[in-house]
Amino acid sequence: MKKIYLSDSGPKVSAAIYGFWRWEEDGDVTTVNIERVVNLCLELGINTFDHADYYGNSQLEEHFGRIIEQKSFKREDIVLFSKCGLRTSADGKMVYADNSASYILDSLDRSLKNLKTDYLDIFLLDQFDAVANPEETAVTLEQIVRTGKAKHIGVSNFTVFQHQLLSSYLTTPIVTNHIELNLTDITAIKDGRIDFIKQQFSKPLAFSPLAGGQILKGMDSKSLTIRNLLREIGEKHKANAEQMAVAWLMKLGTIPIIGSLSSERITNAATASEIELSREDWYRIYHAAQ
Repeated sequence: MKKIYLSDSGPKVSAAIYGFWRWEEDGDVTTVNIERVVNLCLELGINTFDHADYYGNSQLEEHFGRIIEQKSFKREDIVLFSKCGLRTSADGKMVYADNSASYILDSLDRSLKNLKTDYLDIFLLDQFDAVANPEETAVTLEQIVRTGKAKHIGVSNFTVFQHQLLSSYLTTPIVTNHIELNLTDITAIKDGRIDFIKQQFSKPLAFSPLAGGQILKGMDSKSLTIRNLLREIGEKHKANAEQMAVAWLMKLGTIPIIGSLSSERITNAATASEIELSREDWYRIYHAAQ
């Protein structure tokens, strides 16, 4: 799989990324199972991995850290992301945003400890905190890069205006925005987030590329229409619907984040990078998605 620059200031990442978001819901979370998936990704050329402090109550980072500690691969051969910004209330009933300096710094240090690494390639701030002081948040992110704990910074689930607001306080570039985008939810195209991220000479990260399996299994009329069209166009490329859905995202200039635990589905997503959709077919699929 080819490696591409995430932005004009880096880093270089694989054309598809593996994320651990769905493991806490769907996975048998053990070091052995996670290592199996990581090794498959590396065999397929996926060398970029996405974590967060809240994925599996930090257990997923701990398991990944054990794999790094076992030296199954060299740390410099992978690109490692983590993020913070979402917290759960004491009673467990509410999730809220926190962009405060103390929380960001504490979370980053925990992630580095759990992942058994001295640095992250990208540290992302997940969710905009409406009551945070943006200057304090920006100074904290600058400090993280200056001290070498993260080489780059990004955001996740930010609107255009939230992205602009934080950027206005920074001298360090925001290299990406980690957003939901798939053929059942193209809001990020319509509300300008994709255009804005590209205007910053960056590539968007698209999570949930198959809408949690809805594109492959959904029985509503929209899912059926999209799936049938993906299969039809896929015949030209000897590709299945899953590969075509991911290839559609790649043609748009986004980098899909794969979350499946299935070896077959991971392989399908990885091989989608070899498919080159025509402009006409891309728009046929886009019109079906609308």
